[in-house]
Amino acid sequence: MKSTPTNRQSHPTKKETTRSITYRLPSKIVEELETEAMHKNISQNVLVKQILEKYVNWDRFSDKIGMIPIPKGILDSLGAEMDGEDINEIIKTVLPIIKDTVLFMKGKYDLKRCIETLEDYMRASGMKSDHRVEGEFHHFIIQHELGMNWSFFTEQLLKEIFNQFLPNKNIKFQTTKNTVITTIELGSDFSEHGY
Repeated sequence: MKSTPTNRQSHPTKKETTRSITYRLPSKIVEELETEAMHKNISQNVLVKQILEKYVNWDRFSDKIGMIPIPKGILDSLGAEMDGEDINEIIKTVLPIIKDTVLFMKGKYDLKRCIETLEDYMRASGMKSDHRVEGEFHHFIIQHELGMNWSFFTEQLLKEIFNQFLPNKNIKFQTTKNTVITTIELGSDFSEHGY
């Protein structure tokens, strides 16, 4: 039996037009950028592009939608005390906020924009995530490293989001204390970046 290859879902790879520009920056900032680029083993151009993409995709919206950074240790300790009822209450509160956020940032609320916004959030907050395609099946992998209760929260939240748009689809989860893998059949041509 021939297995179907797994492909990673990536952001659109169409060739973007570029422009060269010049900015005058304080020497201290340039030196910090040089050091950080060297530390990450990337060019300064790539680092500055990453910084600006993060700003355009998330940071410029974060204060407008009421986002505040919370240390991971606080979330970790709050998660230790959560039970199933707490998780359900948090999800009831979070779902309308997610919808408002997606509407504000993307201009429309649908599954593709919702997934893309969640990916933007995870990237901005430093969580590891991946989207892999295997034939008709899509695997959404989230590694939060916040413990089992946050895994249950993530699983339940994703179930609620997918059920809003695809109420009759079978969703499978593989869950550990640090990772949640959601598998759902969306078709081989589904891309959250193509809307």
